[in-house]
Amino acid sequence: MTSKEICSLCAELDADGGEGPGFVCSIFEVPNNGMMEDPDGTGMFVPSRAFLEREEEFDISLVPFEESDDCSSPVDAVGISGKKREGVLCLRSSDEAYITRWGNDRFEKHYGQYGIETIWGWSHDSGIRPCGPYLRHCVLAAEKMGKVCIDSFLDETFLADRKTTVRKYLEKHPEVMEKLPPPHLAVRYGG
Repeated sequence: MTSKEICSLCAELDADGGEGPGFVCSIFEVPNNGMMEDPDGTGMFVPSRAFLEREEEFDISLVPFEESDDCSSPVDAVGISGKKREGVLCLRSSDEAYITRWGNDRFEKHYGQYGIETIWGWSHDSGIRPCGPYLRHCVLAAEKMGKVCIDSFLDETFLADRKTTVRKYLEKHPEVMEKLPPPHLAVRYGG
């Protein structure tokens, strides 16, 4: 906790209400395997309890996206196929939403006992930083998608201070790319 390298990654709405593309990312289909469920049989899928528990601190939302025709060209040269779809995205949430969903006891068990008093209430000058192995995983995954995706990730993803891009952070902390995940997460966080 002394290093404050505890952050993962989420998307959040543009505070300025901007229009247009927000970022380039990979979209992939994964086997449902209990991640989503259709409780009413209406075709309206919602995150399963198991998925919500795995991503417990996030607001899991269905969001629209457009597919790109080419992920190897600069963003302004990339054609949008016009194929609009929806996908699940982990969005920023709040401590209040976490406690409403999971309760104070769970918050204390998962966070409080380790001296973490907030998930989402960190100030911009708090000094919290990305978890090194997880950031490395995200960078490796974005690199695999090509230049457009990695440049978008490095230049359009910001630390909690809302000023420092991932690119600038990695320039200052290149050792992050050498931080391997613990053995039990090696496959999941292998990029």
